[in-house]
Amino acid sequence: MIELKTSSELKQMMEACKIAAGALKAAGEAVKPGVSTAYVDSVAHEYIVKHGAVPTFLGYNGFPAASCISINDEVIHGIPSKSRIIQEGDIVSVDTGATFKGFVGDNAATFAAGEISPEAQRLCDATRESLYEGIKMAVAGNRIGDIGSAIQRYCEERGFSVVREFTGHGCGRVMHEDPSVPNYGTPGRGVRLQAGMTIAIEPMINMGTARIRQLPDGWTIKTGDGKPSAHFEHTIAITSNGPVILTQI
Repeated sequence: MIELKTSSELKQMMEACKIAAGALKAAGEAVKPGVSTAYVDSVAHEYIVKHGAVPTFLGYNGFPAASCISINDEVIHGIPSKSRIIQEGDIVSVDTGATFKGFVGDNAATFAAGEISPEAQRLCDATRESLYEGIKMAVAGNRIGDIGSAIQRYCEERGFSVVREFTGHGCGRVMHEDPSVPNYGTPGRGVRLQAGMTIAIEPMINMGTARIRQLPDGWTIKTGDGKPSAHFEHTIAITSNGPVILTQI
């Protein structure tokens, strides 16, 4: 069931989203060669708590941290660890969320550790831009397929592939609400977008194959061919005046 938010509820949700966005920014600034992924996670965690919110990810289905931190060929759901040290040239995807006054903000971005390869930079740029191509289509009266089609077309035209098994999602009083928001699709198909909907759009884009595999830890998802992956996400609101990025700072 899709829950439409009132204007007052959107204002409340924006508070959670701003905290999530601030935590992501702080974590991204902590991404440097020589630091552990556990340290980056601690930065996000401390920011969220300092601002009076609760880390949404911590304990979610048993996840042990405030953020998922995925390096290079890890697509999503990487578990932060003191022993996982970020290296020069890594691309590091950080996904984190905050729960505040009954609403959730969810966002992600991929950060460069030092100087990265031109190919990795192209991947990150295309993934980030595809997110905004998807957001442009998040207009009342359009359909979910319009968002996914825009993301898919943008990335595939540049030689990259779209992960199918994981998607964006509705976001509001809980992190995962209806509807699912795939990063691929057919224009004019799927759920019709309405003012008051709040969704997380999050392209997960691979340099090589779209195939993925899960590690024995039960969380970490890697690319099937060992090539890098990038991940960007915003929580947005569908309004009568167009899409509003709630996690923008």
